[in-house]
Amino acid sequence: QVQLVESGGGLGQPGGSLRLTCVASGSFASLGTVAWYRQVPGKRRELVAIISRSGNTNYIDSVRGRFTISRDNAKNTVYLQMNSLNAADTAIYYCTTNNPGSVEFDAWGQGTQVTVSS
Repeated sequence: QVQLVESGGGLGQPGGSLRLTCVASGSFASLGTVAWYRQVPGKRRELVAIISRSGNTNYIDSVRGRFTISRDNAKNTVYLQMNSLNAADTAIYYCTTNNPGSVEFDAWGQGTQVTVSS
């Protein structure tokens, strides 16, 4: 099983930056595709960014050009650099991947709160 731990959330200023980190550990040969999701209370969790093991990336339109997802396979770590923050980015951010033998995102971290406010 894969265990995921997110960190780096907190209070960000409008127009400012934060970097989230997701560290994977556990029993797996190699970390596969990883995604960052976010969720606001009362709303569905939404996919923010995704990165394949080879480094291919994709983003939702509202963060494209502001957020950058990257990874360090040697460290089993994925990052989400968030720039030009705005209030709509306020949410709990989760990273996720698939457990060995699974084809769906079934390993989730505990989440890290991001609040954008002046």
